[in-house]
Amino acid sequence: MIERVLAVVVSYNPDGGMLSAALQELLKQGCDVAVIDNGSNNLNDVEDLISAIASDKLVLLSQSSNRGLGAAHNIGIKQAKAGDYNYLLIMDQDSLPLEGMVDKLVVAHKAKSLVAQVSAVGVSYLNVDNGSESFFVRFGALKFARHYCRDKDSDGCIEADFLISSGSLISVQAIESIGEMDEGLFIDHVDTEWFLRARHKGYMAYGACDAVMRHGLGENTHTVSFGGRQRNVPQHKSFRYYYIFRNSIILYKRGYTSGLWKWNDIQRLAMIGVMFGLVKTPRRANAAMMLKGIWHGLLGRQGPLPEALVQETEVGDG
Repeated sequence: MIERVLAVVVSYNPDGGMLSAALQELLKQGCDVAVIDNGSNNLNDVEDLISAIASDKLVLLSQSSNRGLGAAHNIGIKQAKAGDYNYLLIMDQDSLPLEGMVDKLVVAHKAKSLVAQVSAVGVSYLNVDNGSESFFVRFGALKFARHYCRDKDSDGCIEADFLISSGSLISVQAIESIGEMDEGLFIDHVDTEWFLRARHKGYMAYGACDAVMRHGLGENTHTVSFGGRQRNVPQHKSFRYYYIFRNSIILYKRGYTSGLWKWNDIQRLAMIGVMFGLVKTPRRANAAMMLKGIWHGLLGRQGPLPEALVQETEVGDG
């Protein structure tokens, strides 16, 4: 690999075996790796596994507290800029690259950059919970439109309106133009906001079907019928619904966000609200976090939810 790629892996109370496997695979595929640990309770274990891998291409940047996903990504971005890297590869702690993933992303990025301004090129992933194949999303007139790799272009890519952050290869040059991540969103919609901002500036995102990883979506994944078709819907801990709803409301008020995205996202929130606020336990805790998120979004509040409220949602209900 001629281009220099820095893989940025954000860790927070990680499973040691899973994280170790991901780091070793990234190193094997030619990346330098920066682990940004967001105040893990098991930081000593993370330090031990980093030491055990013993590579001068692997660095641990530990934070004293959980500063959120956007802040962690921005630490990685600064590391990439300072180290004169060509690309930044964002990865989650539970994402495992399959063979050749990194090289395939670089090849796709270079090819697409010949015909468009590229914000990022992302992977196709297999859900570790049920083995289902991912899809790439475009904004539709009625709802989010799914595009699977069976519909890929002749170059093996699919245009997307946004990508999940994990598995996204971003050129440092694009970051210079688009800007860093919005730290105020803390967790959810950090990737969505960046891609909406990039699209507003004329940048295009693509999925590279030949680049594949294994990836976990949530604590549990439910298969439900909605809108006449089967959907795999990840379930999160209750406090995450605060961020999902709050950050959606915050982005609705920003001038650069797409009207089609807003319409599609409102439908997504309605599905989440019904399924996890009325059907799946813990219903009351989920609904309370959704309502608080809507209220704080209207008020424009950003940053982390107070830890006391996060702990409160850990107590389930019927």
